[in-house]
Formats: sequence, structure tokens, C-alpha cells
Amino acid sequence: MRWKKQLLTLTPYQPGKSIESVKKQYKLDQIVKLASNENPFGCSTKVLSALQSQQPGFAIYPDGYMTSLRESVASFLKVNLDELIFGNGSDNIIQIISRSLLHPGANTVMATPSFSQYKHNAVIEGAEIREMPLLDGQHDLEKMYAAIDDHTNVVWVCSPNNPTGTYVSKNKLITFLDKVPSHVLVVLDEAYYEYVFADDYYDSIELTRTYPNLIVLRTFSKIYGLASLRVGYGVANRSIIQALEPAREPFNVNSFGQVAAQAALSDQEFVQACKEKNRQGLTQFYDFCERHNLEFYPSQTNFVLIDINADANQGFQYLLEKGYIVRSGKALGFPTSLRITVGSSDQNEGVLNALGEFLTKQNTEKLSKN
Repeated sequence: MRWKKQLLTLTPYQPGKSIESVKKQYKLDQIVKLASNENPFGCSTKVLSALQSQQPGFAIYPDGYMTSLRESVASFLKVNLDELIFGNGSDNIIQIISRSLLHPGANTVMATPSFSQYKHNAVIEGAEIREMPLLDGQHDLEKMYAAIDDHTNVVWVCSPNNPTGTYVSKNKLITFLDKVPSHVLVVLDEAYYEYVFADDYYDSIELTRTYPNLIVLRTFSKIYGLASLRVGYGVANRSIIQALEPAREPFNVNSFGQVAAQAALSDQEFVQACKEKNRQGLTQFYDFCERHNLEFYPSQTNFVLIDINADANQGFQYLLEKGYIVRSGKALGFPTSLRITVGSSDQNEGVLNALGEFLTKQNTEKLSKN
């Protein structure tokens, strides 16, 4: 087979361990998964009611235009119907953008560490990748701008950023957008937008009115609690959407996802309640870090990246055997850190107690060696 040579350098996306596999491997009855930034409070009850009352037929293709969902999102965001593109999760839209704009001879600019799929898709398309290291956990927009040239087609800005949870402030983003050449598409990935509470955050949808080379990506997988149904969307000037649509596969959002996402969007009380519980949960993590003198990035998301001053894989394994699945920072570019999803109050207390035990064990071992 004459495979693309760049495929031979890649490994498939590695999802976090499943609950059932960990139960079986370590003979545990109870597992708490805090690895994939899912909503510990599930989804709105309106979603369940909608799926029961509007069950689409299994033998019928989904609405390829996502008509009802499109109308609901457009009304909610106050945008036009033709300023929206939908995907099988926002990951799918990242893939569509990459397929549409990246190729050998073109380059793309991104921060590192950031969401892995920007680079992954760029590699597949054979584009040159220009990665600019984070500065104190945040996008270094000045260096990212300096990396842009006539062959740059896409710039990725993940705000809030995964895996650090940091964000780009309004002034910094606008200064950056003002300078980016019009031929460059700026992708503003806001998967965690609904969790943001920073005062100096921006109105990204409004920015798409000012900057015709900007697309904003959002998802129903995080705070809306629909990760298994895979629904994401992009908002941009209609000219961008029109250019991207031919690269979108037909029927890429399933019928159940469309019904569920529309119902989820209608329950903003649920969204606000989850946001507030998440803020309370973040405080539990911050207090723990301060007690144990651990460095962390203040987060605008539903996860915290904590430097445990030890091998991340060791910390991951210790928590795994205690029944807590978290994410090792080693594969994320932070070899001594753990990325932990904010769970319910009890889940947070449990994982932090276990992490405290690990830290005590590490300190005891260090003292014995000395």
C-alpha cells in the first residue's frame, strides 16, 4: 500500500482509560473518571424528555442541514443561519478546516502545548507546522504573529487552552486579530467557553462581525453533557462557511445528537448551575494546592493542571489504583503535572485525598533516600 508517508509518523488519538477496563484490571467496584473533562452532572433533563418524545427513526438519514438545531443556535447566538457549520464534535470541524486549507507548501501556526488535533490534522495534510511555546501557560501571541508569512493559511488559538485552562484576554486577542493578514484564517477554539468567568473575556461571536477571517468553534460535549452524541459547531462570516461546506461529509451530525443539542441549548439554567458548581469545585483544588505548595494554572475551564513535583505517570498510576482516572501530563507536554477534571464536591474531595496520600508517600521516600 502506498500510504501517505506522514501517516506512518502518527499514532491514533489515545482516549483516557474507560471505567469498565479499570474496574476489571484493578478489581475495583467504584471508579471515578476525571480524565476527559466531561460534565460530572450529566445533561439537562430536557434532553432526556426530548429524546423520549421525539425519537427519530433508525432507518432514516439525519437532516443533513440540521434545520431545527441550526435555527435554535442561530436564534440563541443572534447570527444568521448561513453563518453556522455543524460537525461530529468540534474535532470534526477542525478536520474540515484542515482539509480545506492545509496542504504541502502551506504552513499553520499554533501554540504548544495545546489541543493535539490541530497538529495531528496538519501532519496528515502535509502542511508545515509552526509551534510557539506557551508563555507562563498562555498563548504567546506576539511570537505566533511573528511566525506568520505569505504561506500561512491557518492560525489556531485555543481559549481557554487545553491543557492549561488559561485564556487570552480581550485586549490581547483584538491586538492580535488587528495584525493578522486577511488571507489567514484564525480559528478560535472555545470548547470550554461556557465555563469562563473572567471579566476581561471577549464576545467572540461579535468579533466575527469585525474580522471576516475569524471562525469560532464551540461544542455540546462539555458543559452541556452530550459528549457521547458528538455535536459541535462553528460560527463565521458566511463566505467562510460556504467555502468549508463542501469539505463537510453528508449527515455528519446524527439525528439523536441534533434533538439532544437543541433541547440542551434551551436549558440555560442547567448550564449556569453547572458553571457555579464548577467554580466551587475549582476552589477545592486551589485550596489543596496552596496547602501542599503545588503550582497550578488558574483555570477558566472544568479542569486543573497541577504540578505534583513528581513523575506524572507515577501520580497517574497511583490514583488509578485508588479508583480515580485522571490525565497524565507527560503526553500533554507537562511531565510532572496531572490534568484533573473538576467533578462533584465528593469526587473532588476523594481524588484530592488520594493525591495527598501520593504526595506524602513521595516525600517519605525522598527523606528515606537522604
